[in-house]
Amino acid sequence: MRCPYCQDFESRVVDSRSSEDGTTIRRRRECNACKRRFTTYERVEERPLLVIKKNGNSEQFNRDKLFRGIMRACEKRPVKIEEIEDLVAQIERELRDNYDREVSSVVVGEKVMDKLQALDEVAYVRFASVYRQFGDLNSFIKTIEQLKNR
Repeated sequence: MRCPYCQDFESRVVDSRSSEDGTTIRRRRECNACKRRFTTYERVEERPLLVIKKNGNSEQFNRDKLFRGIMRACEKRPVKIEEIEDLVAQIERELRDNYDREVSSVVVGEKVMDKLQALDEVAYVRFASVYRQFGDLNSFIKTIEQLKNR
């Protein structure tokens, strides 16, 4: 495994842990050259899952893109990185279990919104504002009112 800091190829595994659902192994590694530590994840290579966008284009499901979007919504919120990783893993697992080859981006977005609403309401509103393309203040108010009524 190449070190992300010095690019050396030699590292040793310091710690290995399985995810709760058993689909991923998290490994802490230490570079033999620079002695810095980094984390890697090992998972079974899955069959390709295509996401069909609203405009009809398709692209391969990208776990990192999903992670970055959720991470952006959770910025400066009391949400741990492990919670975000678990949320992404749950969403990916549900998509792969329920959809064979293709899934609509609308389904992906709604799954993210459902999970974020339970995790952090502010992150939910942030994600919703981008996902639903809020154009004015009334869109925010309507979403917040819906949250308050639940």
